[in-house]
Amino acid sequence: MAETIIWRETSLRWALVTVLTAALAFVYWDGLVELEDLWSKKEEYSHAYILPIISLFLVWQKSDELRQLPLEGSWLGIPVVVVGILLGFAGSLSTIYLVVHYSILITLTGVVLAYLGRQGLMLLWAPLLLLFFTIPLPPFLYNAVSVKLQLISSELGVATIRLFGISVFLEGNVIDLGNYKLQVVEACNGLRYLFPLMSIAFIMAYFFRVALWKRVLVFLASIPLTILMNSIRIGIIGVMVEYWGTDMAEGFLHDFEGWLFFMVCMFMLIGIMWLIYKAGTEQRSFQEVFGIDYPQPPPKDASVKLRTVPVTAYGLLLVLGMASVVAPIIEGRQDAEVSRISLDEFPVDIGSWRGQRDRIKDIYLEELDLTDYIIADYVDDRRRKVNFYAAYYASQRAGESAHSPQSCLPGGGWKINKITQQKIDNVPPEGDSLSVNRVQIQMGESKILVYYWFQQRGRVITNEYLVKWYLLVDGLQRNRTDGALVRLTTMINANEEWTDGDERLIDFIRDVVPMLHDYVPD
Repeated sequence: MAETIIWRETSLRWALVTVLTAALAFVYWDGLVELEDLWSKKEEYSHAYILPIISLFLVWQKSDELRQLPLEGSWLGIPVVVVGILLGFAGSLSTIYLVVHYSILITLTGVVLAYLGRQGLMLLWAPLLLLFFTIPLPPFLYNAVSVKLQLISSELGVATIRLFGISVFLEGNVIDLGNYKLQVVEACNGLRYLFPLMSIAFIMAYFFRVALWKRVLVFLASIPLTILMNSIRIGIIGVMVEYWGTDMAEGFLHDFEGWLFFMVCMFMLIGIMWLIYKAGTEQRSFQEVFGIDYPQPPPKDASVKLRTVPVTAYGLLLVLGMASVVAPIIEGRQDAEVSRISLDEFPVDIGSWRGQRDRIKDIYLEELDLTDYIIADYVDDRRRKVNFYAAYYASQRAGESAHSPQSCLPGGGWKINKITQQKIDNVPPEGDSLSVNRVQIQMGESKILVYYWFQQRGRVITNEYLVKWYLLVDGLQRNRTDGALVRLTTMINANEEWTDGDERLIDFIRDVVPMLHDYVPD
């Protein structure tokens, strides 16, 4: 009979773990603070606070298996740590905090591989992977998914209402019940269910002792389940408003309905697991197939050995030590100052156009986190109207940058019909061409045409991903991340075509673009 060996940690190994943990926290402190701030601001991510605790529990659950391994480090972990740290620095310089957050997990994975070796990493893959659910989606992707889910939930919600024989009309994400308009806003998009339920589904699938494809199926089932149940919830709210009044869509009852349906989603997910189990040829009970094991105590006759410190640990200390020196320099780096005129002073008279300034509400300004802006309605001598908006950001390092209008335009029943790129020739002062994003949005018979582009350090960019790329490039090479979003909007009247809107927006562009350079410097 083979001898059972139990490996124990030495005081030196525990000391090294403490030092490495402190070094990681120091290098990534700003990224961790920003991550927690995102959790606190968005209810969709409020569940993320508990995920690191669950991850630690999953590590503890494997402690009996870890005790049976010598856990010698792997040199493959060192380059993984280096890549993770470099990505983190690049993310800090380019304002892409998503890169910083994912680099934390890459670096942590590299540390586990370097310190515990491949065997340790294979045992702890699930606790590490669970931490990926703590990372929020980037704003442009979150907004795009949110808008899409609002529209899907609105359509399915209306279908649910009609099942009860209630007459209802849908305009975009606005459900018109006649005496009340139920707007499916961002808070009703279902992401408050989806993100937590996906995390829970991952944990459930981890404890589900069946074939891998069945576990993947359980996890993926959380996505359509959430969308369906959120749509049914919206539909039931509509039915309740019809029979019992508008109080059913507001206040405590609205919040209670959300909590109740989330619990229903949980039980349905367990039901899906049970159906998958029953559909198979498993001879074990459901309790055996799905259950939580606890670490077993070591055998009394086991031999105890002390783990030696892996040589890779000193490599980790060197890499993290160097990163600890560089991190404060990267985080403390300030954008180069540029000479410009504030958009607060932008003229209201431009050529034949006469403007009237407007203001953005403080609640939206706090979200936009811009430096200065102008929003004004301009009318020319032919009575043509254009709304002009430009928002300037002196620095986009802090994770706040120009928001894509594609995420902000839909809402209140408006839908994007078509997005293309428009090339405008003969734009003063040099007569160059200017490429803009052209967006047609519509609600019923009402139409709006929008042009927008990102004016960033001498570049005119129409692609949001390229904006992020040049933030990285210019942050590294020019120590600048300033820039602006420029947006022009015009209503298409009942007797007009889309081309009429194109004509006045192009005319306005040829008058306004030459003036922008004083306010948005190259």
